[in-house]
Amino acid sequence: MMARLKVTQTKSAIGGKQNQRDTLRTLGLKRIGDVVVKEDRPEIRGMVTTVTHLVAVEEVE
Repeated sequence: MMARLKVTQTKSAIGGKQNQRDTLRTLGLKRIGDVVVKEDRPEIRGMVTTVTHLVAVEEVE
């Protein structure tokens, strides 16, 4: 089974770059405290890297 990433939005995207706001929305995050669980794939890792200062990431089973 593939590992999964639990991504939690910890900071607001207000005042951030448009691509970072778009990336949060693509990940499924709309507001602070939102949590999504995604498959650990390179494209998801790339999105997380783009907004690393706005989210907290942990690996889950």
